[in-house]
Amino acid sequence: MIKKISEYLTMIIDKLYSDKSTEKLKNKVLHTILKNELTAKPKENEQEILFGCGCFWGAEKGFWRLPGVITTAVGYAGGEKENPNYREVCSGLTGHTEVVRVVWNNNEIDLSDLLKLFWECHDPTQGNRQGNDSGSQYRSAIYTTSKDQLIKAIESKKSYQKDLQNNGFGKITTEIQNDIKFYFAENYHQQYLAKPGSRPYCSAMPTKVIFNDFNGANFKLNKKIWSNYNWDISHCILRGENTPIESNL
Repeated sequence: MIKKISEYLTMIIDKLYSDKSTEKLKNKVLHTILKNELTAKPKENEQEILFGCGCFWGAEKGFWRLPGVITTAVGYAGGEKENPNYREVCSGLTGHTEVVRVVWNNNEIDLSDLLKLFWECHDPTQGNRQGNDSGSQYRSAIYTTSKDQLIKAIESKKSYQKDLQNNGFGKITTEIQNDIKFYFAENYHQQYLAKPGSRPYCSAMPTKVIFNDFNGANFKLNKKIWSNYNWDISHCILRGENTPIESNL
């Protein structure tokens, strides 16, 4: 019975989405804005991490604008099926969540800065939902690539939980795991909001609670950088420029 239901849902989703969803990410695809290769492995002074904060279109734009970010890409992680496509992930049956892969330069920006944007850009207390988007594929998640990152992610969660509770929010539902496999999403999803004809969309619902500090934090960005993100404005990410924020602010 379960197998038949799964097949039926897949058939329906196939009809809802175009054939583009079966495309595979080609080698040596350049970032639409940053012009760096999407699939390149981090260099000696670089690190990578995966963030799930609702629909990955808006989330990716938020991260590619930060100074010191080398490249970003959207994809799927945290599930069971290998090489899932968009239709399958949308069914909610593969267990994956939509994530953004962020690669950054350690000399210019710290994981602390990335965690600040992560916690502030969405509501991490909504479980399998973010705004109008409902389903396990929209759950909040941090998938680290080292034990040091894992420790910092956990410490940041502890700190932000206190701030959220003081502002009337419930328990953080963010999934935090280390060494989770990432699958690149199809080409047309990459830097979607920067492409001509894209549909401006972002489901994130920021709590407007500022993320300040945590045990082990090492913020590197100038505080003025954050003035480019105004969570009081509805769908702030959509209204901002596509270009990276100047680091000399």
